[in-house]
Amino acid sequence: MRDKRVAILESRLGRQLVDLVAKHGGVPVHAPALSEVPDVDPAFVKRLVDDLGAHPARLAIFQTGVGTQALFAATDRLGITDDLLEILAALTVAVRGPKPTVALRARHVRIDLSARDPFTTHEVLDAVQSIAIDGARVVVQRYGVTNVELEDALKVRGAEVVEIPTYRWALPANTQLLIDLIGALERREVDAVMFTNAAQVRNLFAIATTLGRADALRAALAGTLIASIGPVASTALRDFGVNPTLEASPPKLGPLVSALNAALSR
Repeated sequence: MRDKRVAILESRLGRQLVDLVAKHGGVPVHAPALSEVPDVDPAFVKRLVDDLGAHPARLAIFQTGVGTQALFAATDRLGITDDLLEILAALTVAVRGPKPTVALRARHVRIDLSARDPFTTHEVLDAVQSIAIDGARVVVQRYGVTNVELEDALKVRGAEVVEIPTYRWALPANTQLLIDLIGALERREVDAVMFTNAAQVRNLFAIATTLGRADALRAALAGTLIASIGPVASTALRDFGVNPTLEASPPKLGPLVSALNAALSR
């Protein structure tokens, strides 16, 4: 990776990735592509907890650590966390991966089902396959966008899906760094790009489309080493006509940086 210019689109853990790339001798180009906007409506949360107390769900699926923490922060402010914990104790709790697991265990919530690595929607659906949900309510903690694939699969099985929005993904307030990155990619001034979230792909192409440069971006990425964190990000890349060069296994930052370092070293 030495002296190679590596574009980093990660926001929340961007500084960590910048440091990891620099540690390997690379030159990080940090252009955050996401902004996490709080999307918790206290009135909705209060109505939902009251409604679940009266009409219990059979299954709850937690998809992210940040979203789980945001939900409990809301119930803390409302003074209804004990009510939520009582509701969760009476149903089956499933988690998408280690981050919601940590957030729930911090609240002493029993976890019944866990998706396997690489923690995609496919593994979540496998994990909950044994739960009878026909005619039952299923609570889904939303991440940055609605997981349409998950919700559609649950509805096909006869479930009534109740989604809890906690935050949403948006473009950063200042998009100039992304615009500059698109230009650098077109000029072949970037050796590799790291995608750690599917929404980063969509936002980067949204900016390029606004500029009338989506095709130029696609062509530039075709000539650049593309490192994907995992299957979800890889699918988003392919949806935009970009084939990832490598995919981390397991889908975590450490293995992603190690795989990228090895690829650039070759």
